[in-house]
Amino acid sequence: MAKTAVNEAVNVQVTLRHTNNHRDIEQYARDAVQALDRSFSGIVNCHVILDHQKNDFEKNKLAEITLHIPQNVLVSKEAASTYEQAIDCCVDSMGRQLKKYKEKLKNHR
Repeated sequence: MAKTAVNEAVNVQVTLRHTNNHRDIEQYARDAVQALDRSFSGIVNCHVILDHQKNDFEKNKLAEITLHIPQNVLVSKEAASTYEQAIDCCVDSMGRQLKKYKEKLKNHR
């Protein structure tokens, strides 16, 4: 297993369900997830799913982030009134999960 010396950006895949093509929200999701790479550099890849639920009128925008890190997969799901709020909540939750994971790694060394 070879490591590359170049620090590349996190591979982020964005999937939009039940909604039209929104390039702005896709870029917002990519930028938000890239911020996680600053706190934990071992992210392998990330999948962001954005969905719109018709049965809920207040918190009908859903965001789900699946983060693949070495020997683990972290998932965060949030609902909000806008995609940006849902993404921000997911990123905050993911940041807390990554912090716990880093502490766990540090304690096992």
